[in-house]
Amino acid sequence: MDESARRTRVEWQAWGPEPFAVAERRDAPLLLSLSATWCDACHEMDRETYDDPRIAANCNDRFVPVRVDVDRHPRARERYNAGSFPSTTFVTPSGAILASAGYLDADAMGGVLDRVRETWDDEGESAGRVPRGVRDERPPRGELEPTIEAMIAGRLEATYDDTYGGWGTDAKFPLPETIEFALKRDRDAALRTLSAIREGLFDEHEGGFFRLSTTRTWEHPRREKLLDSNAALLRAFANGYLYTGDDAHRTVVERTIDYLTTTLWTEEGFAGSQAPTSTTDPEAVGSDTDRETSAAVDSTIFADRNALAAEALLTYHAYTDDERSVRYARRALDALAELRDGDALVHYRDGDEIGTRGLLTDHARAVEVLTTAASVLGDDGYLDAARTLADFVIDERRDGAVLLEGPVTGPGACDRPLRPLDDAVVMADGLIDLAVLTGEEAYREVARDALSAFAGAADRFGPPVARYGTVVSRLLDGPLTIEVSAPAGSELHRAALRVADHEKVVVLSDTDARETAVVRTQDAEAGPATTPDEVASAVADVVAPQ
Repeated sequence: MDESARRTRVEWQAWGPEPFAVAERRDAPLLLSLSATWCDACHEMDRETYDDPRIAANCNDRFVPVRVDVDRHPRARERYNAGSFPSTTFVTPSGAILASAGYLDADAMGGVLDRVRETWDDEGESAGRVPRGVRDERPPRGELEPTIEAMIAGRLEATYDDTYGGWGTDAKFPLPETIEFALKRDRDAALRTLSAIREGLFDEHEGGFFRLSTTRTWEHPRREKLLDSNAALLRAFANGYLYTGDDAHRTVVERTIDYLTTTLWTEEGFAGSQAPTSTTDPEAVGSDTDRETSAAVDSTIFADRNALAAEALLTYHAYTDDERSVRYARRALDALAELRDGDALVHYRDGDEIGTRGLLTDHARAVEVLTTAASVLGDDGYLDAARTLADFVIDERRDGAVLLEGPVTGPGACDRPLRPLDDAVVMADGLIDLAVLTGEEAYREVARDALSAFAGAADRFGPPVARYGTVVSRLLDGPLTIEVSAPAGSELHRAALRVADHEKVVVLSDTDARETAVVRTQDAEAGPATTPDEVASAVADVVAPQ
C-alpha cells in the first residue's frame, strides 16, 4: 500500500479476498478507493478527505475500506472504475456495486457515506448491481469485411481536430496506436498529431511524455508519466521517422529513451510510472528547486509495460541500428523472462508479492514483442517463448471464440468473465505475426475468431480502438512479408527492416550460400533480391500505390 494511503486515518485493507470475507462477517459494505501512485488527485483526496477525523471514523466503523492500486490490480480497475481516478466505489460483500463516484471532498463524502449506508441497511444485497463489463453479455459477433478498415478510417476523418491535431474536441489523449493506424491511411493527420504531441505533451526539460492534455489545444497537460504511454509514443514517433526521415521525430525518440533508461530504469527493468513533479510553478520545471523535489517513481516491474517498452526500443533499433535501444530492449526482455511462472506470466513481482498470473494484457504484449525480437534479433529462443505464451492463452483464456481477460476467479466481481476488446486486438496482431514466422496457420485462425467476436460492433468503433481496423486489414489482406535468407544484422536484413511499412513482417530463414530476400503479399511475390536496392524494387513491384 502506498505512503499516501498509510498517512491517512482510514484503516485501509489491501485488495484481495480477505476484506470481502470481513464485510460478509460484519454485514457491511466495502468502500473501494481505486488509486494510483502517479495520481495527484488521489493523493489530494487522501489529504483532504480520508485524513479528516470524521470521515475516517465513518469509513472505519460503517464500511470495510479497501485501497486498490489500479496498476497492480487491473481486473479490479476494469470492474469498479467510475471513469477517472480516484474512483470511489461502494460494493456489497458479493461484489455488486451500490454506488460510485470520482473525487469527493470531505463534505460531499460525508453525505455519500450516510446515503450508501442507509441504502445498505434498508435493502442489503438487493441494492447492488453487477458491474457493467461483466454482466455476462457476449460481444456482438460478426463477419470480418474489408469495409471495417474503411469505416474506422472514416470515423477518424470525421473526428479529427483539423485546428489542433488529434481526435475529438475536449481533453486530448495522445492515442499512439491510432496515430499508427493513420500513418498508413491518413499520414497528414498522423504527422500533424505527432507534432501537436511534441509541442504539448513532450517534457523538454526532463524528457518523456506527460499522460494527457486537459484541453483541446494540448496546452495544459496532466504531468504524470506512465511507462506504457511513453513506450507507445516512442514507437509511434519511431514509425513517424520511418516514413519521413524527419530528424525532429528521431530527436524526440532519443530523448524519450534518455528518460526511460535513466529515470525509469531500475536495474531490474523499467519502472511503471512517475508521479508529477511537486512544484506547481511552470517556470520552476527543470530548475534546481524542481530537481530537489523530484517526483516519485513507482519501481514496480509490470510485464505488459516492460514488453511494450522493449517493443518500442526494438522498433527504433530496427530503423536506425541504435545500440543503446537494443541493449535496453534485451534487458527488458530479460525482466519479462523473470516474470515467467511456468508457461504463463505474472503481472508483476515486488519482493514476495506476486501479481495475477495469466492476464491477457501481459501475454498479448509479450507475444507482440517476442515476435518482433525474432524478426529483429534473429534468435529462435524468442519465437519459442512467443509460442509458449500464445499457447497458454489459446488453451486457458478462450471462451468459445472470445479471449478472456484473466482467470474467472478472485475477489468481488473477478469471478465473472470479462472480454476486453483492446487486449484481444493486440493478441490477434501478435498471433498474425506468429503465424507468418512459424508457418502455423492455426494461430491466424485464433486471431480471426478473436476479431470476429467484436465485428458486429465495428460500425461504432471510434479513434481509441482504431488498431482493430489495422489488425482486421492485416488478417484479411495479409501483411507485407519479407523473407530474408541472410544473417541478422546483415545489409539485406537491415534493408528489409527499413522498408516503409510498419505493419510488415520480416522473416529470417536459414542462410543459403547466396543471401537473398523474397517479398510477398497475399496476391504477389517478387525476388529473390540480393542487394538493398533490389529489396526496395521488389517491394515496389508487389505493393500497389497508396
